Amino acid sequence: MSRAPAENPFASNASLDQNPFDASDPFSDPTSTRSAGTDARAADLARREQELAAREAELNQRAEHIKTHGRNNWPPFFPLIYHDISAEVPEGHRATVTRLYQIWLLLVLTLIINFVACLFILLAGSPDGGKDLGGSITYMPVITATSFLLWYRPIYNGYMKEQALYYYLFFFFGGWHLLFSIYMIIGIPSTGSAGIIQTIQAFSQGHLAAGILGTIASVGWTLQGGGLGFYYRQTWAHHNQAGHTFEKAKGELATHGAKSYFSRGG
Repeated sequence: MSRAPAENPFASNASLDQNPFDASDPFSDPTSTRSAGTDARAADLARREQELAAREAELNQRAEHIKTHGRNNWPPFFPLIYHDISAEVPEGHRATVTRLYQIWLLLVLTLIINFVACLFILLAGSPDGGKDLGGSITYMPVITATSFLLWYRPIYNGYMKEQALYYYLFFFFGGWHLLFSIYMIIGIPSTGSAGIIQTIQAFSQGHLAAGILGTIASVGWTLQGGGLGFYYRQTWAHHNQAGHTFEKAKGELATHGAKSYFSRGG
């Protein structure tokens, strides 16, 4: 009588293809794992919705601005012109134009400090204090506007469009501004300047506040004048290297006319 083969006591019922380390964690909770994943997706979705809402608000704000002012964005409190160095000026000249813009901003700040200094000079009892205060008040709007329109805006356009006409406008009016800066540094009484002479007189008479403000104004006039002089020379060298001539400038004026000063095209 045949006998059934004896069962191997060392045989295992587990498949050799099965990884013994793949066993499920007896302590894990499938429900909590799914819940954590759902929470993460919900948080990510909420973040994206917030970003989209912020982007939509920004686009709506830009659209409203363009509807009201066109593309104009400067000055920010009452846009009259479009001014964007990073968007309009070629990359190789952006640093130069940015520095010139900063010099112009320093000029505006210096005009304000000069006004305050002249006010303190008047309060200190200067016989010409009234003339100085009146002159400093006049300088603030007049020099701010004319400097922007007559030398900063031309060189902004010059580097943007690379046209000779704008360079010559900058050289002419920028040169006059350099002379004006020297005049303001000197600080002759009754001229509206709290420059060196006025500052020395204030300190010598014991008017400390007027002297300190005059010192700050003198430093401001010196820094903005020196900075403009440096970039004036640098721009002159660039203009020569680019081959700009006065004849080209006259030709551009005849071709484009004065309205090209305000246009953004080439």
